[in-house]
Amino acid sequence: KTYTALKLASYLGSSTALIDTERSSAEIYSAEYEFDVAQLDNFHPQNYIDAINQAADGGYEVLIIDSLSHAWMGKDGALDLVNKHGKSFNAWGKVTPLQDKLLDTMLGYPGHVITTMRQKQSYSQEKDAKGKISVAKVGLATVQRDGIDFEFDVFGSMDTMNNMTIEKTRCPSLAGQMYARPGEELAKELLAWLETGE
Repeated sequence: KTYTALKLASYLGSSTALIDTERSSAEIYSAEYEFDVAQLDNFHPQNYIDAINQAADGGYEVLIIDSLSHAWMGKDGALDLVNKHGKSFNAWGKVTPLQDKLLDTMLGYPGHVITTMRQKQSYSQEKDAKGKISVAKVGLATVQRDGIDFEFDVFGSMDTMNNMTIEKTRCPSLAGQMYARPGEELAKELLAWLETGE
C-alpha cells in the first residue's frame, strides 16, 4: 500500500509529503520516489492534524497518510483514548469530536490526499432456527471508524497480488474497475476527471 501510494502521488503532483506511522516503511522507496516524511510514533488524532497542517503550510501538492488506521487503533488513537476515559458514552463524547476534526482537516487539505488503511477479517453472529449462535466470516473490514469509505472520492482495496479494486467512487469511469499494480493509468483517469467541469 505504501509503494502504491507513492507511485500514484508521483503522477498527481510535483511535491509529496508523507505522514508515516509504519515505522519508516516508506524510506525503503526513497531511491525511487522523492518525498518528505513526518514520522509519528504517537497516534493521537491531534498529531495527525498538526502534521496535515504542516504539509498544507509547506505547499505540498500531494499528501500521503500511511496509515490512517493508527489514528483509530494505535497508541493514543481513538480507541485507546476511549479506553483511558473508562469506555463510557461520555468518553466517546470527548473522542468523537477529535476524530471528526481529523477527518475535516484531511478533507480540507488544499491538494490531493492519498490515505492508506489496514484491513481485518470481519465476522457476524447468526442464529439458526433453533436459536443456536454461530460466527461467520463476512469479508474484510477497514481498520477505522465505520463508514470511513464514504468520506473519500475514490475508495479501493488492494489484494496480496497488488490488484486494486475500486469499491466506491464519485468518478464514473472508475466504478467497479480493477487495476493491476495501479499507477499512471489510474492517476491519469483521476486527473482527467478532476479537470472536467467548471
